[in-house]
Amino acid sequence: MDMTFEEARAQFPLLERVAYLNAGTFGPLPRAVHDAVVASVEHDFTDGRSGLPYFEETMELRAEAREALAALVGAEPLQVALTASTTDACNVVVAGLGLAAEDEIVTTSAEHFGLLGALSASPARVVVVDPEPDAIRAAVTPRTRLLALSQVLWTTGLVLPVRALREETGVPVLVDGAQSVGAIPVSFEGLDFLTISGQKWLCGPDSTGALVVADPERLQVTSPSYFSQASYELDGSFEPRPGAARFEPNWWSGASLRGLLAALGVRPDWAFDHAAAVAEHCRALLAQRFEVETPPERATLVAFRAPGDAAELVAQLYERDVHVREIPKTGLLRVSCGWWTSDGDLERLLAALP
Repeated sequence: MDMTFEEARAQFPLLERVAYLNAGTFGPLPRAVHDAVVASVEHDFTDGRSGLPYFEETMELRAEAREALAALVGAEPLQVALTASTTDACNVVVAGLGLAAEDEIVTTSAEHFGLLGALSASPARVVVVDPEPDAIRAAVTPRTRLLALSQVLWTTGLVLPVRALREETGVPVLVDGAQSVGAIPVSFEGLDFLTISGQKWLCGPDSTGALVVADPERLQVTSPSYFSQASYELDGSFEPRPGAARFEPNWWSGASLRGLLAALGVRPDWAFDHAAAVAEHCRALLAQRFEVETPPERATLVAFRAPGDAAELVAQLYERDVHVREIPKTGLLRVSCGWWTSDGDLERLLAALP
């Protein structure tokens, strides 16, 4: 979408008051999402949520959402399953691979529990290494069945070369895209599994996300929902739906579907370039006064240390309408720089810090 920075930023009324630097948790809601959600809920309130037209329209919206998310990462719609979170998606993959106690999964020491929780529930041995490509490669053995990695680490913004690791090791890779999709350019080409968060960098409604699967036939459906089946028998046996839709665990309301589709339609053409530039500017400004994490390959998350307790400082900043977050157990504060972030937002952050 072609628009000026001022026009793009004006889509977020919140930004008139708040220096919103926390899209790594929840992105700001643009006006188009608000309007789509409100209109959909109003329709449900006045006309109800039943009848064949209501159901058919919702199913059509689900198909549109799969198509839009597939286009976002260069996948096919049949490779996309709608989920409520990246955590949902990680659980679908790890459970569906049918791993055994003699199998191994390689992951890093900087992963979010949304991924780690799924790994811990697997009978496979989980091998944890430093988030460095060489360490990941060295941990691969003949027993390794999966690499489970964030493309962008939620702690420091480090970008891992997930596609290269897949090619070099020959091991299937589950990519946690919570902090990458919508923040930096992401292509599904050459990957096996990719999770997407709708409410973070895509600025969509809560509890929206997706799983992209290169070959849906290779995964078992271990937690069937109504959406898993094309047809079923009285004993519960069923014929799976074509494609990745068989893994969908949740019903999405019309409001959520319309809201996410609206969010995917507001991104300007220059979004990634601006986000990368403003993140680098943020690092440079913070480095004048604080210790800043500067990974060699980095995305739009900026992590730094400031004097005092990190959690208390986040609360103090919030009181001054500057929204950031802390990374527990690290002492790090994290700033999320999006395509809507202005130099003025960064100036407010610096002015509010001790």
